[in-house]
Amino acid sequence: MSLRFQRLLLILLTLVIILSAVLLILYNTRENVSYFYTPSEIDKLDIVINEKIRIGGFIENDSFNKISSSSFKFKITDEKASILVTFNGILPDLFREGQGAVIEGVFVDNDNFNATNVFAKHDENYMPASIKEDLKDTGYWNKKYK
Repeated sequence: MSLRFQRLLLILLTLVIILSAVLLILYNTRENVSYFYTPSEIDKLDIVINEKIRIGGFIENDSFNKISSSSFKFKITDEKASILVTFNGILPDLFREGQGAVIEGVFVDNDNFNATNVFAKHDENYMPASIKEDLKDTGYWNKKYK
């Protein structure tokens, strides 16, 4: 084989490897490109019972019910649709009505979502209380902070 043919073969082999890597990545992310689905997107989808998915939105006001010490029911909404969620476990500190959340779990039927994990979201102005107190103690606290 000539040196020119070897270089051509190396270039073609490299292109095949890169193309197959890109196709493998696209194939694996075909359904999970979106990090979570909103309640109105769930209404448009064909719900698969007992398939693990993530839904996101806001905790609907006046929907939070504490069933027992570690069992809760609430609705998550995107102002267009809402989904009833049940969760057994400890909720995050930032979890409250009107707050954003991402919930991971499965649908037990078309209307009820059984959560396994709850992730509370906060805005850019959030500061943990311990850091806030440390800033006040050291004198670096700015009165303009919320």
